Amino acid sequence: MELIKITSQVTEVAKQTGDFIRQERKTFDPDKIEYKGLNDLVSYVDKTAEKRIVEGLRKILPEAGFITEEKTTTTVGERYNWIIDPLDGTTNFIHGVPSFSVSIALKEYNELVSGVVYEINLDECFYASKDTPAYLNGREIRVSKNQKVADSLLATGFPYYDFGKQAVYIELFADLMKSCHGLRRLGSAAVDLVYTACGRFDAFYEYNLNAWDVAAGIVIVKQAGGQVVNFKGGDEVLETRELLATNGSITEELLTTIQKYFR
Repeated sequence: MELIKITSQVTEVAKQTGDFIRQERKTFDPDKIEYKGLNDLVSYVDKTAEKRIVEGLRKILPEAGFITEEKTTTTVGERYNWIIDPLDGTTNFIHGVPSFSVSIALKEYNELVSGVVYEINLDECFYASKDTPAYLNGREIRVSKNQKVADSLLATGFPYYDFGKQAVYIELFADLMKSCHGLRRLGSAAVDLVYTACGRFDAFYEYNLNAWDVAAGIVIVKQAGGQVVNFKGGDEVLETRELLATNGSITEELLTTIQKYFR
């Protein structure tokens, strides 16, 4: 399997799907939204986009299975599985807030080996595969060089349905707010990750994440020279659903703060 070639083909699938989403946004009727759960929104755009992605990926790697947000297919592959979020930032999309993306990753056995995130509004395609650099629209990207949290811009996300850790999470937010240049919440974890990969953010942290929210971004951050760990500093990010992605230089400083609240 030529990962570089496959990743290139996946970028085309992501862009084509992004074009569809961009066009649908122009005429989207908010009355057509559905609720999968508390504040967990979905629309026909998410579902149609996912079907388009699945169809395109089947042509690229027919033997692969799928792990998808909208469950339009439940095929599981023995060796390869695509991890797909057809529209990361659905709430932004529905409300017309311009930060949402297509996220596609490829997992070989238990290893993430390829990732593509297409930020639709800015027409920015981020991608990387195992043993290659990370790229943005064909240009190699690297994480920032900041050495201290005090000099950094951080990103986070907030839970929208599981509020069991809300109080402690807000305490962490308040602590970090006083320690850095600022905190941002864009509403698309995939975008937060690739912005960390290209140095716009120095780090991103969030909990209660799903694999399809972060799998592609994890590949891109790592191949851009960054580091991705859970709140205990371990590698089991998808399993624990806790994620801290950094430029590598400020990981330990951030973990020290996070672990005051998440033990």
